[in-house]
Amino acid sequence: MRILHTMLRVGDLQRSIDFYTRVLGMKLLRTSDNPEYQYTLAFVGYGSNPDHAELELTYNYGTTSYDLGTAYGHIAISADDIVAACDAARSNGGNVTREPGPVKGGSTVIAFITDPDGYKIELIERKFDGQGAGL
Repeated sequence: MRILHTMLRVGDLQRSIDFYTRVLGMKLLRTSDNPEYQYTLAFVGYGSNPDHAELELTYNYGTTSYDLGTAYGHIAISADDIVAACDAARSNGGNVTREPGPVKGGSTVIAFITDPDGYKIELIERKFDGQGAGL
């Protein structure tokens, strides 16, 4: 088994697509509009299933915001150079809410970015060997 996608409900689909593609460097993989059921889906990611997990952005017609609740934590994304990733996010309109630095009680370098709907994205600095394996 493997994780295929995570679904996030968003209040403005184009704003969210812009955030995930421009700020986080994902690709828009596909969209699906379902007017009969009043929702539109957009899948974004760094690659497509089954090799990569995707984010499903769900826009329900007429809904502009959601209560995120207290159970949701964050989505984690690796970055080779977390300082450069935060700088790029900022220059593309991203909101860095925790500057790069070691996690409390450890040495792993992390940062947080918040998307336009308030979802937290954790960036974790992790070097890769070009084959997808961590160093």
